[in-house]
Amino acid sequence: MLDAIAKVENTEKPLKLISHLLSAQQIWFNRCSSLAVTGIILWPEWPAETLRTMTDENHDKWISFLTQLEEKDFENIISYKNLKGDPFENKLSDILAHVINHGTHHRAQAGQQLRAAGAQQLPITDYIFFLR
Repeated sequence: MLDAIAKVENTEKPLKLISHLLSAQQIWFNRCSSLAVTGIILWPEWPAETLRTMTDENHDKWISFLTQLEEKDFENIISYKNLKGDPFENKLSDILAHVINHGTHHRAQAGQQLRAAGAQQLPITDYIFFLR
């Protein structure tokens, strides 16, 4: 998706969506890791040059976190506060499903914005394609 963004001139909306997606991944990672969420902006305005680094950093953090878990850990209850300060609790497995679906949703939105901005081709983002 970042390569597609680099090929189009009017990228303000797709950049904002991908920045938000990456920021939300950081917020959820911190919550799942019992780290502070303060200082993370939900809708940042990051330049395109930083998004690839952010993507790689998020990926590395999540993979490191997930690979140290045991099967029973996915049932752990994560207690956290939303950005308004309201307390919530969810199972880790449900949070992971949310993070994945949230990313899928915003990548699709970014793809729509790129098409509207003139992108001729978008990357294949279907999960089954990734598995193949």
